[in-house]
Amino acid sequence: MLNVRSIWNGAISFGLVSIPIKLVNATESHSISFRQIHTEDGGRIRYRKFCELEDREVSGAEIGKGYEDADGSIIPISDEDLAHLPIPTAKTIEIVAFVPGDRIDPLQMDAAYYLAASGAPAAKPYTLLREALKRSNKVAIAKFALRGRERLGMLRVVGDAIAMHGLLWPDEVRAPEGVAPDTSVTVRDKELDLADALMDTLGEVELEDLHDEYREAVEEVIAAKAAGEAPPEAPEPAAGGKVLDLMAALEGSVRAARESRGEAPAEEAEVRPLAQRKTSRAAPKEPAGKKSTAKKTAAKKTAARKTASKSTQGTKKTAASKSTAKKSTAKKTASRKRSA
Repeated sequence: MLNVRSIWNGAISFGLVSIPIKLVNATESHSISFRQIHTEDGGRIRYRKFCELEDREVSGAEIGKGYEDADGSIIPISDEDLAHLPIPTAKTIEIVAFVPGDRIDPLQMDAAYYLAASGAPAAKPYTLLREALKRSNKVAIAKFALRGRERLGMLRVVGDAIAMHGLLWPDEVRAPEGVAPDTSVTVRDKELDLADALMDTLGEVELEDLHDEYREAVEEVIAAKAAGEAPPEAPEPAAGGKVLDLMAALEGSVRAARESRGEAPAEEAEVRPLAQRKTSRAAPKEPAGKKSTAKKTAAKKTAARKTASKSTQGTKKTAASKSTAKKSTAKKTASRKRSA
């Protein structure tokens, strides 16, 4: 930390307590920067600054600030003018409130800084503020001036240090109007179930394990060209297409995520689609009342059939009996005649 150049010197105003601090950048960019060149011969392209009144190039030491008025006239503003602004935050980070951390909208987050104690006298009040923030589980909201404007800041504890996040003013954050889809969409429960399964399968990640693959690829290209070799070729992009079936896409995503984590395919059973509802093609179930009526009707028909069968059998027996009786009578009559 001692080797990092401070970008602002001042103090934290904590009620009547003043804590001398130095403001240093908490982040750094690892992006690869390029120079503009003349493509024909590789010559550098440079921009020179000219004074339009004298028509000559001027150095950085001769360049200052100026405000252009409505009539086009320029009003010079020096660094000394800005250093003596009649506001308390010109050289002070003024704490105005303490609030729970979840009250801060991440959309307001801007650049991050570390606040370093400036000198031995600052150690005690610096530690006091740090421990008070820890015990309260809150963050401090402050106002400070930096690079020509007053800003909002959020102070929080990071390890044994106090960090400050620059915050945008609330009116600098746009409302999300016209961003969400204006089409009415219905999301089914089984689609949410598969989305939950995909989230669970992807799981968590240690942010320290993530790295900038784009920067590494650019470095490989630079190294290859510097060695006079052909730069590595990009892999063939995966065949794309419109996803017409959201359920199929979710199921495929879950399957691919599990395969990438080395999980057994058998676990796919956990995310099988729910049983589909029966369509109108299936025969509708009859109400309980209709079932009872149908049973009674069938019982009546069966009873009628049995009765008819018995009646038929009885008729046949009667006819047979009569026929036998007639034959017997005829025999008796014939016998009497012979006797006579």
